[in-house]
Amino acid sequence: MSSSLRPLIAGNWKMNGLKRESAEELKSLIHKASEQNSVGCDILICPPATLVASMAELANGSPVSIGGQDCHANEKGAHTGDTSAQMLKDAGADYVLVGHSERRTDHNESNEDVKAKAEAALKAGLIAVVCVGETLQERESGQTLSVISGQVSRSLPAGGTAENLVIAYEPVWAIGTGKTPTVEDVADVHAHIRNDLQALLKDADGVRLLYGGSVKGSNAAELMNVAHVNGALVGGASLKAEDFWPIVETSL
Repeated sequence: MSSSLRPLIAGNWKMNGLKRESAEELKSLIHKASEQNSVGCDILICPPATLVASMAELANGSPVSIGGQDCHANEKGAHTGDTSAQMLKDAGADYVLVGHSERRTDHNESNEDVKAKAEAALKAGLIAVVCVGETLQERESGQTLSVISGQVSRSLPAGGTAENLVIAYEPVWAIGTGKTPTVEDVADVHAHIRNDLQALLKDADGVRLLYGGSVKGSNAAELMNVAHVNGALVGGASLKAEDFWPIVETSL
C-alpha cells in the first residue's frame, strides 16, 4: 500500500447471496484470514440486508466485519421496505455503504439524501462508507473532478471524522464493466479528494480513500499502490472467497 493508513478491503455483494452458500463463502474467508499470523488490513463484507444478522453472528470475533449496503435516513417509521441504520447496528453491522452509484441512479438519490443517510449511520454508531463517482459522459466532457468535488462536499455527514468515515471512489463507467481507469487517473482523483477533504475535516489525512470499479486479483496490487488509495471496494470479485482473497492479500 502507498500509505501508512490501515487499508480497508470491502466486498459489496449487492443483490446476491442466499443463506447457505453465503455462509460457506464467509466461513472460507474467515478461515483464510485466521490462518495469517496477523492481518494487516480491515476486511469488510456487505451482504444483502437479509443476511446481515446471520453473517454478523458467524463473523463475530473474527478478522472480518459485516456491513449494510444502504440505510434509511430516519430511525424508524412508515417506510415500507427500508432498513434503518439502527436496525443494521442491532443486527451486528459495523459499517454501511451510502451513496453507491446504483442507489444514486436507480433510486434517484441526491447528495443531500446521501448526507442524511450518512448522518443516520454515524448516529447509530456505524462507520459510513460514502461512495462517489462520475459517469462516462461526465468523464468524457472533462467534468470528473468538479463532479467528485460536488459529491464529496455535499454528501459528507456533519460529525464525520477519520474514525467513522470512509470515502469510496467508484467511476460509474467502471463498475461491473471490466474497464478500469489508468493508475494516473485514479491517482489524480484520489489526490483531488484528499485535497478537498483538507478544507472539510480536521483529520482529513486519516480518512481512508477506497478505489472501486472492476477491482480483481489481477489488477488489485497495481491499484492499491497508487498514492492516496487506502483500500478497495470490490463488487463481483468479492462473492467468492477464492476470488476475493487475492485482493485482500495485496494489503496484508
